[in-house]
Amino acid sequence: MAEEIARNAHLASTVIANISALAIKSGNAAILKGGKESLNTFQAMSSVINDVLQNKTDVPDNSIQLISTRGEVADLLKQDSYIDLVIPRGSNALVKNIKENTKIPVLGHADGICSIYLDKDLDVSKACKIVVDSKTNYPAGCNAVETLLIDKHLDKALETQILKSLLDAKVTLHISPELLTQIDQSLQKDYADQITTASEDDFRKEFLSFDIAVKTVENVQDAVLHINSHSSKHTDAIITENDKTADVFLKGIDSSGVYWNCSTRFADGFRYGFGTEVGISTNKIHSRGPVGLEGLVCYYYQMRGSGQVVGDYLGGGGTRVFKHKSLDPNSVTL
Repeated sequence: MAEEIARNAHLASTVIANISALAIKSGNAAILKGGKESLNTFQAMSSVINDVLQNKTDVPDNSIQLISTRGEVADLLKQDSYIDLVIPRGSNALVKNIKENTKIPVLGHADGICSIYLDKDLDVSKACKIVVDSKTNYPAGCNAVETLLIDKHLDKALETQILKSLLDAKVTLHISPELLTQIDQSLQKDYADQITTASEDDFRKEFLSFDIAVKTVENVQDAVLHINSHSSKHTDAIITENDKTADVFLKGIDSSGVYWNCSTRFADGFRYGFGTEVGISTNKIHSRGPVGLEGLVCYYYQMRGSGQVVGDYLGGGGTRVFKHKSLDPNSVTL
């Protein structure tokens, strides 16, 4: 328990440092709430951050603030006239509850139901390495794989080798009833305590543990249909050496991240080169995927004229033609 509390406190310190830096750099204020086990860490770091902002910068005082109770969160969720964006980070239940109880735009994802499709034309050494990493590198992460789809035409010896690599990594396989009758009997005998029958709900589930749902599909089109109807639009991958098959998958999957021959665990702002991130968005507007500094900045338009009116131009009643050209920013005087 002490180790878990220490780990949560460490994560809390990372979160407040990252989010505070992104908010300040992007010109935003932020109101943060940590978990009860990290409250003291949040308070101490917030005090340091605000002391530095107040005494050593021109950033307005109290740009980074803390709240500590669920009641305060509920009150904030009603402030759609004053708050531009809510970024929930936590359990599925937390994110879903926030989305259902606010008019403020929400950036984030409720689930991380990531899938990997094993095509019949795969390289088995790549497949074993990628699948095991995607599941076991950090199984509690939202970018860990939860579903494994296998082309029914994949060579059975290769299928057995891939499943065994997961079993050897201490992963429990929730296998569809149809596939369970077809897999190598020695696997069922040697790993009896790690093989169980999957339910349909298992293919819509974020296990967040050393568990994975496994089933066969007819082909890549069938895999695309399954993923688009079962996934959370987070990150999905195909393992194949067939360029055309990969192209069908990459263009057909409706998720924020679609990968070919690499681990789903790469879905991360740091790994994308964004630096830190506020979270991963499965929304389609305005930001999608890992959201870093650019995702917290929006456009606004500034015009400086000398009496121009729309009525002088085509489309507004006049005859003048709009001319658009790029300007050298160094030659523009503001």
